[in-house]
Amino acid sequence: MQKANDALLVAMLVSAGAVALSAQSPAPEARAREIFKQLVEINTTHSVGSTTTAADAMAVRLRGAGFTDVRVLEPVPRKGNLVVRYSGNGTKRPLLLLAHLDVVEAKREDWSFDPFILTEKDGFLYGRGTADDKTMAAVFVANLIRLKSEGFVPSRDIILALTADEEGGTHNGVQWLLDNHRALIDAEFAINEGGGGVMRKGKYVTNEVQAAEKVYQDVRLEIKNGGGHSSLPVKDNAIYRLSAALARLSAFEFPVQLNDITRAYFQRAAPAQLDAQTRADMLAVAKEPMDTAAAARLSAQSPYFNAMIRTTCVATQLDGGHAPNALPQVATANVNCRILPGVPVATVITQLTKVLADAAIELSLVDEATPSKPAVLRDDVMTATETIVRSMFPGVPVVPVMSTGATDGLHLRNAGIPTFGVDGLFDDIDDVRAHGRDERVGVKQFNEDLEFHYRLITTLSK
Repeated sequence: MQKANDALLVAMLVSAGAVALSAQSPAPEARAREIFKQLVEINTTHSVGSTTTAADAMAVRLRGAGFTDVRVLEPVPRKGNLVVRYSGNGTKRPLLLLAHLDVVEAKREDWSFDPFILTEKDGFLYGRGTADDKTMAAVFVANLIRLKSEGFVPSRDIILALTADEEGGTHNGVQWLLDNHRALIDAEFAINEGGGGVMRKGKYVTNEVQAAEKVYQDVRLEIKNGGGHSSLPVKDNAIYRLSAALARLSAFEFPVQLNDITRAYFQRAAPAQLDAQTRADMLAVAKEPMDTAAAARLSAQSPYFNAMIRTTCVATQLDGGHAPNALPQVATANVNCRILPGVPVATVITQLTKVLADAAIELSLVDEATPSKPAVLRDDVMTATETIVRSMFPGVPVVPVMSTGATDGLHLRNAGIPTFGVDGLFDDIDDVRAHGRDERVGVKQFNEDLEFHYRLITTLSK
């Protein structure tokens, strides 16, 4: 049934695309909003969604705009990836633009709006994937169409890849393309998510260029015992013991560690902070030796600062027991770790074992972590970003950053394609909604991002 529905939707999109082409082309902002709406309203979750449907929809638009090298590549049903090549004159090696089509799960009952209907209210656009990562996907598609319509001839091929399973699943689109179609996405360097603008209390504070990211590692905790009848409770309860261990974990902090990227971040971002104490603390943290009191204040002030300076491990899922009238025989938890680059996973597991302090709890890795080395910042990427930011957002500094999360850039970096998170989308650092309830982006910020990437793509491809 899903295949039939997807096929019907694509057929409708083809028809709609043909009608649209016969009409006058919309203004860039209107076109981008239309593409954005279409992407948000195609469910691309791992459970029931289809990135193939979204890839097919964008392929229709790009072919209609005159692109001929457009491919939808599907390793398995529902996990399609779109690869488009905008041919240049070959003076320079290709530029890869990367965004992912899949989104995390979203339940209607958890939201104020239907997460799969793009809803505008009070200057914001709500919907699953608005912040992560369908704004970037829509902006890339809209700008390639605009450049094509303007007759722009780039100095290098511009490759657009919109991929599957960045948020989870077993068919990561970037890795699959590298393994099976490397030539299609091989590039001198890539622009990806992971960077962008930081806003606080309505003020644009910094624009960040991501050159490194933390390492994603899930750890499964499991404890077993004999269980029994719930009318005869005993102290050795699997749920209690696991809960007590997790409480110890919640009170624990990994040590503060900086690398070249994070030290540069605190140095360069400090002058733009709103209050004097934060400015002073950021500069003090960046010094060697570090001011540990300043690091403690920054950690307490902001989850973002805390995640920037230390490995974090947090419980994200919990399960236990087999019946309401029986003592639990098994209790399990998932602990999600975001590990600083260069810190071995084994070191983190050793520390977790000590913190949990219960020999009966078994720790096991959920899949294998994929670390990547930081990329060396490129002068052309930094110069272009700084020039555009200075023009569009006067007074906002551009700073290198290590992402506290993980992106598909790690696969490209490991394959020898330097990858940078560069974005013109500003978001409130104190109200991050990606992956959460009522995910949103500002209307103004969406339009700014559209123009930012138009300038960035043209600058890097002249």
